[in-house]
Amino acid sequence: MKSSATAALTLSAEIRSRFDEFSRSQKDVGQYIVDHLDEASFHTAEELARRANTSSSTVVRFAQALGFEGFPELQAAARDEYRRAREGEVGTVDLANPPLFPIDQTEFEAALAADHVNVEETARKLDREEVEHCVELIARADRLVLCGTDQMAFFASYMRHLLMLLDIRCEVVASPSQEGLAKLGRIDDRTVLVGFSAGRPHPLVVRAMKLARNRNAATISVSDATLSEVAKLADHKLFYSSNSPAFVRSHAALLSVVQALAYGVYAMDESAYSDRIKAFKLK
Repeated sequence: MKSSATAALTLSAEIRSRFDEFSRSQKDVGQYIVDHLDEASFHTAEELARRANTSSSTVVRFAQALGFEGFPELQAAARDEYRRAREGEVGTVDLANPPLFPIDQTEFEAALAADHVNVEETARKLDREEVEHCVELIARADRLVLCGTDQMAFFASYMRHLLMLLDIRCEVVASPSQEGLAKLGRIDDRTVLVGFSAGRPHPLVVRAMKLARNRNAATISVSDATLSEVAKLADHKLFYSSNSPAFVRSHAALLSVVQALAYGVYAMDESAYSDRIKAFKLK
């Protein structure tokens, strides 16, 4: 068994030096870890497999090929290397920018640190042109429908609240109720549909995206999986990172995306929207 203390300093270098030895799918895993050491530190094996477009069993075999007992030991080495780099133990110490948390993080600090990484990853992967298209569609939509179930229903409702402050009316579909299906039934080519999903998308959201595509409606996906079926069906795609050491997905980055979209709409005509907000508050 490889020593985690030793692997912590040499993990990335060892992957590079042995890269040609790995299978094609293992190379995908290794390249991901080298390029995204901070993210690999907080992914589960399943999440890492999804990012590397492979299987979780391949991730485990990759860890074993490096001499670890399994993925948890590899992740511990990646996390330790990342923290040491942030602490300045690898490279030059930056006294002006001390690390957010010490190496011996508490569970609370680990969750906050993961959210910090999530927001950074989300910001890196968002395409400016794609965001501008989404903001323009939302601002100009004749009819706006926000579709999200379970936890995603909260974010759909929150987005509706933010847009209502700008006097932009929209509808939320949160369940396959008769009312919700009736709203989807009115989708046409003047509609903009925003579909929210986390992990495996709910069948209702997939159904809504397919219906919108068939009726030539504009579609936007807000998803934490680049390979999500909702994202594949959408005209425009916004990705957010949801990795967490906790027992549930993190939605900190999703909240940032929703608020940033609303602010983007507001910024298109700040003076006009300011008047609308004042008028709304007086209602």
